[in-house]
This record gives sequence, C-alpha cells and structure tokens, in this order.
Amino acid sequence: MAAEILAGIAARMGTVIHGQQQAIRWLLAASASAGHVLLEDVPGTGKTTLAKALARCLDLSFQRVQFTPDLLPSDILGVSIYDPTSQGFFLRRGPIFTDILLADEINRASPRTQSALLEAMAERQVSLERERHGLPAHFMVIATQNPVEYHGTYPLPEAQMDRFSLRFGLGYPSPAEELSILGRDQFLDPLATLAPVAGDEDLLTVREHMRNVRVSNELYRYIIALVGATRQRDGVLLGAGPRASIALLQLGRALAVSDDSGFLTPEHIQELAVPVIAHRLALDPQLRYAGGSGNAVVEELLQQVPAPA
Repeated sequence: MAAEILAGIAARMGTVIHGQQQAIRWLLAASASAGHVLLEDVPGTGKTTLAKALARCLDLSFQRVQFTPDLLPSDILGVSIYDPTSQGFFLRRGPIFTDILLADEINRASPRTQSALLEAMAERQVSLERERHGLPAHFMVIATQNPVEYHGTYPLPEAQMDRFSLRFGLGYPSPAEELSILGRDQFLDPLATLAPVAGDEDLLTVREHMRNVRVSNELYRYIIALVGATRQRDGVLLGAGPRASIALLQLGRALAVSDDSGFLTPEHIQELAVPVIAHRLALDPQLRYAGGSGNAVVEELLQQVPAPA
C-alpha cells in the first residue's frame, strides 16, 4: 500500500515535471524520511515547480522566501509585536511555520540570516523571545542555489550543509522532454489544476512501513564503512559525519518502501551515496584545483569499499 501511495504521488508530479523521475523519487524519499533537500542547478530547470508540486500533491502548506542580502532572520522566523489593546506582545509568525519552506537562492542571504534555519532544520523548533515554538510534523526545507553564479552570494557553512539530507540537481531536459513542455498550453499554469493525491495519513502510513524495512548487520557496517572512508581519504579536510550515516539509512528505507521491498539493499545505499555524502565533504584546495569534487570522491569510494554480497 505504501509503495502505491508513493507511486501515485510520483505519477501526479510527473505530469508537471517532465523527465525528472529520479529527482521526484529522491524528493519523495526525503519527504517520507523528514529530511531537507538542497536543489543546486542553473535557473529555469524547474526547481521551484518541483517544490510546489510536492506540496500540492501531498496537500501540505507551502511558503516561499526569496533570499536576498538584506533579508533578516525575523523575516523568516517572525517577530513579537506590541498590541496596545491588550497591552502585551504577540508573536507574528514568519513563513517558517509551514510544512514545506522553499528557501529560494539561499546562498544570497547573509550568514546571519542563513543561521536562522539551523535550529529549525535540526530540531524542528524555533526559539523566539526565550520561548520554543514547535514546527509541523512534516516540516521540511527545500532550498535552491545557483552553482555557477557567485556575485553577491555567501557560501553555505559546513554546519548548514550537513543539515541537508540530499543535494542534487535537475539538469536540462532532453529534446523530447523539452518538446513536450513546449507542447503544453503556455497560457495555463500546470500547477493550478494539480489536485492532491495523498495527505497526512498517507505520509504516516509510508513512515510506518519504513520502520518495518529490515536492515541486516552487514548493511549497517557497509554504511558506516562508506561514510567512515571519507574521513580517511587523502585530500578531504572534513569527512562526512554521523548525520550522513543516518540520512543514508533513513532515505534508503524510503527507497525500499518505494520499490515495494521489505528489506534494504546495497543498491539503495549506492544510489543515494553521492547526493547524501558529497556535499558534506570539505576538500583540500589542491584537490579542487586539480579538478577533484565531492561527487568524484564518493564515486571512487563506492568502487573501493566492498558491498555486502
């Protein structure tokens, strides 16, 4: 049943996001495992549409914040306002109090503003005026950034990168997929007619099935060995931490449910290794200047670390 739920959501999202089956699969896995996603790609590839389609199909609340250099933490979290009638203060909640928050061009905001998301992403709560305010159970951040435009941007710190379960791009559509996009009625918003196909109870059903996915001791050791190898690899100044291991396990369980499998396989871990681990690595400048990348390091380790038979 859980696999059918995810398949139905993916099929509906595919009606507005053409040729992005893998991106939809990974985004649904992140939503099911309560993870956050960093979409890193050039403008116009459908990042915002993908986030909106997820919210529509799951019937979840959605807020979008355009990150700019002058954005303040209070613009995201909210602010206390004095009410002369009651002669007291009340909290005007910011857009972070939602199910899905789209942080558009997140690297354009200052480090101070970026840090406003740290507590929310790690603990699903916000501290304001010495009080803690819980966030919705399905809260997730989908952030976007342009990887080729650096003017007026602030690189995300390692602590924030580590809070993203996944980082991936969408890429350009194929000529056939682009033709189907052009063939749509350009005067109609495809999201306007996108009706929900699942809801809160369906997400809870998927998460219940995830808890029942069997994981062998060999796969636990494989995850630990793969993540641990990043800490020993020459040219890597900062390897992946325990959050990467947890994300691999949880996202792998979600993929197993999506594949209607009762157990986690090495193939699930290998599929997720690059988008889960690569963005968490800090590379030595010499390795970067030689053309090295986090993706290449993880792909190399996948060849070196033996997988369970």
